Amino acid sequence: MIYCGIDWAERTHDVALVDDTGQLLAKRHITDDAAGYKILLELLAEHGDTEENPIPVAIETSRGLLVAVLRTGTRKVFAINPMAAARYRDRHSVSRKKSDPGDALVLANILRTDMHAHRPLPGDSDLGRAIAVLARAQQDALWNRQQIANQLRSLLREYYPAALEAFAGWANGLCRPEARELLKAAPTPSRAARLTRAQLQAALKRAGRKRGIEAEADRLRDVFRAEWAHQPLLVEDALGKQMLALLIQLEAACTATDDLAKAVEEAFPQHPDAEILLSFPGLGIQLAARILAEIGDDRTRFADARGLKAYAGASPITGASGKKSSITRRWVKNDRLNHAGYLWAFAALRHSLGANAHYRRRRETGDWHAAAQRNLFNRMIGQLYHCLQHCKRFDETLAFPPPLEAAESAAA
Repeated sequence: MIYCGIDWAERTHDVALVDDTGQLLAKRHITDDAAGYKILLELLAEHGDTEENPIPVAIETSRGLLVAVLRTGTRKVFAINPMAAARYRDRHSVSRKKSDPGDALVLANILRTDMHAHRPLPGDSDLGRAIAVLARAQQDALWNRQQIANQLRSLLREYYPAALEAFAGWANGLCRPEARELLKAAPTPSRAARLTRAQLQAALKRAGRKRGIEAEADRLRDVFRAEWAHQPLLVEDALGKQMLALLIQLEAACTATDDLAKAVEEAFPQHPDAEILLSFPGLGIQLAARILAEIGDDRTRFADARGLKAYAGASPITGASGKKSSITRRWVKNDRLNHAGYLWAFAALRHSLGANAHYRRRRETGDWHAAAQRNLFNRMIGQLYHCLQHCKRFDETLAFPPPLEAAESAAA
């Protein structure tokens, strides 16, 4: 058995191959381009790499062109956490010396001694991986949009409280097209107070509003012309220019979020698992795509539902030492999946009577809100694992059967 370790970098990579006894068979320094990838594949083939018996590879990343090249065929690629690799390095040397060729050798020896303790990259389909790219990008764009909106809100509080009051009743607030259009038309409260009814109506129309324009323009005019405290005129103008710079960033973030959301809506329904995921209460296209992006469509990735629950951070973890024992929530988890699960459980409370009843029972037994939702997520993601494994849609009566007392009274 031959094992390969690759210490990757931006421009070059170091490769090491060892056998079962730990003897170094070959080492090579390759470039990060097509020529370097060809040298790597030739080196693997020279030491017995075939389609039927590929050489496993350990590397400290799960993305990039190098990983894409290595994942062709049936080869197993193990993405080793850099912190874990650092601990393995201490097993071979206590002097804390470090070098790129040495790290490649350490990675190869990780597979030689502990390959059973590490998980290879899942064999997801190309469509599943494409949906993962889009769903994660849309989630990042959404977080970025909210971050910029928070910065803009903080700035408006310093000199323009009238704008915050005017947009307070709108869903998504500053991210709405109407709010952005009005801020461009009046970047300072002094200019907002001079806006006429016709100008306000024109701004709302440019933002795409179709109904209630006259009434909304009158409301905005009253808010902007009310009595508010003001910064000195020069300071107010300077803050207005700073606000317009932030507004440009918010416009770009809103556009990116909307474009990526449309891309997800086009790609996700094409996946075979989409019908099963969308059958669950509380899951729409965007949230279901995020769930699929993190769990993938490789059915062999998780040995059982417990593995998926631990990966999602839904199941508790036990710490026991001597006479002390504690049960706490997991800190090491897939944060994206855990965040999507929190939103999923929250939405399921309104769309599923069984989920709502389960949540209420947990609250009555003493759980806090977050703990009860985490328990609900733990149960529902286990149900999702079962449905995906058996290609079944969600069934409310099977997922949340009525309590025994209610069933007996109904039968009587």
